[in-house]
Amino acid sequence: MTTVAEMPAGFADKVLSAQSTFRSVMDAMARPGSVQRVAAAAGTPGAMMRGTAAIALTLFDHDTPVWLDARMSDTSDVAKWLKFHTGAPVIADSRVCHFALIGDPRSLPALDRFAFGSNEYPDRSTTLILQVESLTQGPALELRGPGIDGTAVLRASIQPADLVERLAVNAALFPRGIDVVLADDDLIVAIPRTTRLAAKGD
Repeated sequence: MTTVAEMPAGFADKVLSAQSTFRSVMDAMARPGSVQRVAAAAGTPGAMMRGTAAIALTLFDHDTPVWLDARMSDTSDVAKWLKFHTGAPVIADSRVCHFALIGDPRSLPALDRFAFGSNEYPDRSTTLILQVESLTQGPALELRGPGIDGTAVLRASIQPADLVERLAVNAALFPRGIDVVLADDDLIVAIPRTTRLAAKGD
């Protein structure tokens, strides 16, 4: 059982690191497919990558309910860390969470298990944070959409294998839809709902 004294630290410099991470997340959202480096947290629970932790420390608060997949909730460490550092409530109902932390993307639930928002309030949707194997090596993905000049290419090793097909649902739902942030250690890539993905060559 982790005590408060044993809790992994958050940011070494809370204000500057949060500002830097916020800029990186905004840059990632503005330029889908671009690999951004975030200010790494000083300490994280074992299941949580540094990029995931930095986003949590920057964007989560007591008004942002969070859902954890089985890998993240395997022990109570992640939930305790989130509560201690951010105050964000960890909830059991994925359909109403603002963020979902996915430590095992191969077991990502169907996207309709999450919130797509509404036409009136499209911001009331879930942002998925998927921890992946690599954002610099792997099969090539081609991205199109706002913020991209023509096309962008991302070479990444990501799961689930059908993520591209799953995210195609966003095209039919806009302005509703899921936003995705991929995390590889302290690197992140954003795939907003307006971005179209395809395996390069398709």
